[in-house]
Amino acid sequence: MSKIGSVMTPVGRKALLLGSGELGKEVAIELQRYGVEVVACDKYANAPAMQIAHRCHVFNMLDGAKLREIIELEKPDHIIPEVEAIATPVLKELEAEGYNVTPTANAAWLTMNREGIRRLAAEELGVTTSPYRFASDFEEFKKAVAEVGIPCVVKPIMSSSGHGQSVIKKEEDIENSWKIAQEGGRAGAGRVIVEGFVNFDYEITLLTVRSCSGTTFCAPVGHIQIDGDYRYSWQPQPMSQSALASAQEIAKKVTDALGGYGIFGVELFIQGDNVIFSEVSPRPHDTGMVTMISQDLSEFGLHARALLGLPVPAIRFLGPSASRAIVVEGDTDKIEMDNLEEVLSEPGVQLRIFGKPEIKGHRRMGVILATDETVEAAREKAERAYNALRINVLPR
Repeated sequence: MSKIGSVMTPVGRKALLLGSGELGKEVAIELQRYGVEVVACDKYANAPAMQIAHRCHVFNMLDGAKLREIIELEKPDHIIPEVEAIATPVLKELEAEGYNVTPTANAAWLTMNREGIRRLAAEELGVTTSPYRFASDFEEFKKAVAEVGIPCVVKPIMSSSGHGQSVIKKEEDIENSWKIAQEGGRAGAGRVIVEGFVNFDYEITLLTVRSCSGTTFCAPVGHIQIDGDYRYSWQPQPMSQSALASAQEIAKKVTDALGGYGIFGVELFIQGDNVIFSEVSPRPHDTGMVTMISQDLSEFGLHARALLGLPVPAIRFLGPSASRAIVVEGDTDKIEMDNLEEVLSEPGVQLRIFGKPEIKGHRRMGVILATDETVEAAREKAERAYNALRINVLPR
């Protein structure tokens, strides 16, 4: 029987977030709705989840000794990885010592590294994927490109939000693509994956919830990425019953292998009725922010409920919805979101400002959410709201 005691007492529950960006912030809010004490961790100060957590720690989460020190200090009931850049071998050690990692330490370890999850899906589970090769140096990389063929997609085995990703369209792109991958890897330069180019009709994120109730699926989320980073998403993505059934079968097979309770963002390419596995995140997915307006329980609410050991008997879909990411470019710690009365002038529009403290280059700083009678109308409404937004990037 699950129980939650009074917050910040010996009988209360404590959750430690490893990663405190916009996704972690929403998870923190949902956990606090259940009276859970939240400790937020990240590599920089004043990250979004830190602004609403009970307590926070700033440190490099790839530093295994420091990671262990913080966890042993806090003694959390739930360790919740919210980013890939974590010393996952230490999480595996701590889990073996009795700590609870969401969904499992092995899931965090496998999915931090594209090689781990790709080999699990394709070689152990027999799931259809694009052709692929791995390379550790430039000579291996050239060989991998030749074997996979051009065009192909190149990604560091450890990165997120499109960092280090590129497409090789001709032989002259090979050297620059290697350079981009080496500069963009989240845990430093190194090994890359070369993937065969997939001519898909569309791609989806199938949000898959594993809880004490079993496995439950959200309506498929369609999305558009630019340079590997999400810009638009909508729900539901229209697809055939056959393709949806195949997508759910693949998502269940992969998430069952990863185990544990929580939400998984399973990314899939769809060609007609054929489904090709791409990646999986064992945590809320950026494209799933649309669920903050489209469902009775957002992906963050579902994650919190599942990881706390509570049932998820059903997910109620509220209607066609869309999201539009607000990406800002510049080098500043002073950003103003302006003309908000016009942004929010239409019914069925919502705005989330993440509260990130600064920008160096480009960064996702907020999201616009919209709902309407159809997906097309919701997307158009979100775009109108986005076009009304004025972003003032002020000097430091």
